[in-house]
Amino acid sequence: MGKRLMNNAGLEFFYRRSREQGLKITPQRSAIYEELLKAKDHPTADMIYKRIVKKIPNISFDTVNRTLLTFSKIGITNVVEGYGQAKRYDPDMDLHHHFRCIKCGSIIDLYNREFDNITVPEEVNKQFTVINKKVVLEGLCSKCRRR
Repeated sequence: MGKRLMNNAGLEFFYRRSREQGLKITPQRSAIYEELLKAKDHPTADMIYKRIVKKIPNISFDTVNRTLLTFSKIGITNVVEGYGQAKRYDPDMDLHHHFRCIKCGSIIDLYNREFDNITVPEEVNKQFTVINKKVVLEGLCSKCRRR
């Protein structure tokens, strides 16, 4: 689906995956996923809630939070977590990595073949079954570096 999901392709993926997983497609779930697709900032559940409550005033934070967790369980969004910080969500299911600014908290997508092809050390493979590899770099983004 490319570096940033196109809304129609993303929605088709959402509908197909939801049906495959037996998840009922409700107006609330669709609206939450659409909001997630529009986001470029790897939003938290709270950020999505504040955006969606303007369109669906009677939606609760709990509904948004549980829906996002369900989306991650059925594989239509990734959870991007900082250490001890709120979960952030990313609808881009293509292989990619992240840079996290330690000053402003922004999360930026990185696409890098070397990161994609990192070899898991044999001693790790002996102890664990690795099913996913993601690189997260931390430091100062270009905006914070200039400040």
